[in-house]
Amino acid sequence: MDLLSLRYFQVVARHEHISKAAEELRVAQPSLSRTIARLEADLGVPLFDRHGRRIRLNRFGAAFRRRVDRALAELEDARRELTDAAGHTRGSVSLASETLLTVTAPVKSFIAEHPGVAVRLFQATPEVMAERLSEGQVDFCLASEVLDGPGLGHEELVREEVWLGVPLGHRLAGRREVTMADLAGEPIVTTRPGIWQRTLAERLFSEAGLELVVACEIDEATTAIEMVGAGLGVGFGPAWYLRSPLASRVPFSPVRLAAPGAERVLRLYWREGAYVSEAAHRFRDHLTASLVAP
Repeated sequence: MDLLSLRYFQVVARHEHISKAAEELRVAQPSLSRTIARLEADLGVPLFDRHGRRIRLNRFGAAFRRRVDRALAELEDARRELTDAAGHTRGSVSLASETLLTVTAPVKSFIAEHPGVAVRLFQATPEVMAERLSEGQVDFCLASEVLDGPGLGHEELVREEVWLGVPLGHRLAGRREVTMADLAGEPIVTTRPGIWQRTLAERLFSEAGLELVVACEIDEATTAIEMVGAGLGVGFGPAWYLRSPLASRVPFSPVRLAAPGAERVLRLYWREGAYVSEAAHRFRDHLTASLVAP
């Protein structure tokens, strides 16, 4: 058992797919398969259940993965701490977020103030964000969905109102506000399940006793307004974004949604007990101040 085989196992366990893991690791599939087989032989138990070309992490693999994630995260923390202590670099920080639109302005101003700090950003689903954070691949995650995982701490940064975007010429366009009753039977532009807009839409429609009619399902939340402008349906979005110059190029009408709980809660997540570099501390303070500022 060596460090390389553990890193290979971690990626295979995340994907539960040899070819996808090999692509990320940039190694040949046969070589990766042999490494996993040697690791299983060394441990004396299979780590995956195999059904043809499909593999699934079994109970041995799941237990082993928790320890491997912890061990590799500790080693990465040690590397960062020693690098900071030796003064070999001015630091680095990494952040995963469901959309990078929210952090564009704060990151730009942070880089201007700290030109020597290397900033890495990743766009990911809530599930992938939780995995990257647990594995120590990122310092922080910014999410509107609740991230599940052992040892994750969080801080609520923003609780913002959610409005409705409607196509120009739509019966609701130009209204001061609408209620959920006004949306009965309306086709909705939303994200796929697991992303905050879809979660919010499902909850609001369920609480109102209405059926959610999905007209368009997308992966990137900020693309929703483009589809609204194209006339595919109405869609939910943060009030600040729907009224901002960023969205003004799209032909649509922003309308206030008068519904209890029509809000987006943005939280910053981190691994509790993990080493946080000076650069990461400064980035966190800057991001928090930028997002919570009125």
